[in-house]
Amino acid sequence: MATVDSAITSFLANHLRELAKLYELTIITNTSNPALLSEIGVDANLIRIKFSRKISLAADFYCLLKLVQIFMGTRFASIHSITPKAGLLAMLAAYLTKVSLRVHTFTGQVWALDYGFRRLCLKTTDKLIGALTTHNIVDSHSQLDFLVKQHVLHPDKASVFGSGSVGGVDLTRFKKNIHLRKLVRKELSLPNESFVFLYLGRLTKDKGVLDLAHAFSKIQDANTYLIFIGPDEDDYSSQIKIICSKKINNIRLIGFTKIPYKLLSAADVLCLPSYREGFGSVIIEAAAMQIPSLGSNIYGIKDAIKDMQTGLLHEAGNISDIKKTMEVLLKDRYLLNNLGRQAKARAVYEFDANILSKIWLKFYKKNLR
Repeated sequence: MATVDSAITSFLANHLRELAKLYELTIITNTSNPALLSEIGVDANLIRIKFSRKISLAADFYCLLKLVQIFMGTRFASIHSITPKAGLLAMLAAYLTKVSLRVHTFTGQVWALDYGFRRLCLKTTDKLIGALTTHNIVDSHSQLDFLVKQHVLHPDKASVFGSGSVGGVDLTRFKKNIHLRKLVRKELSLPNESFVFLYLGRLTKDKGVLDLAHAFSKIQDANTYLIFIGPDEDDYSSQIKIICSKKINNIRLIGFTKIPYKLLSAADVLCLPSYREGFGSVIIEAAAMQIPSLGSNIYGIKDAIKDMQTGLLHEAGNISDIKKTMEVLLKDRYLLNNLGRQAKARAVYEFDANILSKIWLKFYKKNLR
């Protein structure tokens, strides 16, 4: 169960295809696409419920009653949720209907940067989810340490699958392709010999996109470019253009894409200067394409990036430190290539989606009686 269908298509498709070979699956999510599962090759039942991502007492209570009704009618052996709203409603309904195996996957905490009453409410919600489950999956080891120290999860009820991440990386899609690199650079009017930094994700303040823009604006090399890819929820594109006004011709702003592997191929370095991150799946996707990453030294990201081995870590929010790490790789091509090779090797041996799917299967074979 997930609040939005993108969580299913982006992270869980491979796992669900494997699980469907052994178990009868039902997917519950908010989607307008009745062909969602057939499009990703998952043999499962689909129940569509209009979950609200924002807090809405009336709508949330209605969804809870709907779930209780569904769970009582079907008597599932297990309920597994991902995303906070789905986790709260699913675990409440599963607990009330006495589902024996109740699992939630934690993928980062919005409240980590909050304060006051909002932080208390959101953190309490995660605590409640953790209390209602029989087991919790966390998508990075450093995030698990954080949740345990914050007394949100008990270590005996939580674990990380493999080296981390929810879905791993699809090595059949995310792979180095020189021809595609040249094609995308041509489409984006990027010189073949230019150096390209790339950000892929939602354009929000918490992701550090303005810090990245400030750092890039200070780099003197005229043959260096920065691409922003992802949905812009609060018109951050306008702010980025203002910050980089003197280098506006070296900026590319692209919205949401369904083909991240194609656009990633144009990059030399991936940048994720986020203030909070559960893991940072885009880092291992880039790694599979032999592209090293620059990222904030925070929980989650420091699991995805091995500093000075598969990429470089910088202080979150420190523009001069971000600029410094960008310039290090811009000037040291030997280090760049070495980090890229090691990043790819780690992606293949630790984060292959098939490896993660086997761990999911092993978990359910052990816990479903």
